[in-house]
Amino acid sequence: MALDGFDDRAMSRKAMKAELLDAETELKLAYAWRDQRDEEALHRLITAYMRLAISMASKFRRYGAPMNDLIQEAGLGLMKAADKFDPDRGVRFSTYAVWWIKASIQDYVMRNWSMVRTGSTSSQKSLFFNLKRVQAKLEREALARGETLDQHQLREQIAHEVGVPLHDVEMMEGRLSGSDYSLNATQSSEDEGREWIDALEDEGTQASERVEQRHDAAQLREWLLVALNALNERERFIVRERKLRDAPRTLESLGQELGLSKERVRQLEASAFAKMRKTLENQSREVHSLIA
Repeated sequence: MALDGFDDRAMSRKAMKAELLDAETELKLAYAWRDQRDEEALHRLITAYMRLAISMASKFRRYGAPMNDLIQEAGLGLMKAADKFDPDRGVRFSTYAVWWIKASIQDYVMRNWSMVRTGSTSSQKSLFFNLKRVQAKLEREALARGETLDQHQLREQIAHEVGVPLHDVEMMEGRLSGSDYSLNATQSSEDEGREWIDALEDEGTQASERVEQRHDAAQLREWLLVALNALNERERFIVRERKLRDAPRTLESLGQELGLSKERVRQLEASAFAKMRKTLENQSREVHSLIA
């Protein structure tokens, strides 16, 4: 059944007029699709059970999704069921299709419930669709016994009833307690009211920090130049090639260029670093003496 161009009432009316399949006809159509990929057989199978998909979709209206979208998802679940159905197992197609239709609708509802991902595990999915019902049941039972459950006790009993961890219950309660709000909504009804996004803390680098970082970087560059100028030409070349290039050169390649052994280049490099360290230490003492 093509769903495009129909509203939910039109789809329901068309589905109700579809043929009802007996077990034998259903089996023949399932075999024809599985073994021969007979598209006409698939179409008859899907069309006949579209009323089942629409009926199941209507049970999820309370989650706020458009009925037309729910029916579309139910139809996708029905087609998945038809594609995976094995008629040799001796199960009616409608029995098998229920699971796929329900799973498809539930996935759609959870994806569209909130901009924040509501959950993906089986326990979170079970909680999403059963939390309110189980909570109401437990509260009724406690009331009948003359008991009053605090929030922690209630969450513990929900976790035990549904078979999920306690922290999943606490997380899902928070997710279901409110809806999404636009950050561009104003905080008050006044025309000039500040938007909520203006109240968010800027996690980027502040202007004062950027000034300090630029100052420190400039100071470090200056000190580095002073330390490099304390070296002879060969030592500066080794330090530059070994530490200041995007792709540092190896001791062996420098030795070949300078006509030295790899070990000698390593010694010159160590000596250059010692000179630079001494120069920087002297520079630091001068700075401290000026501050003092």
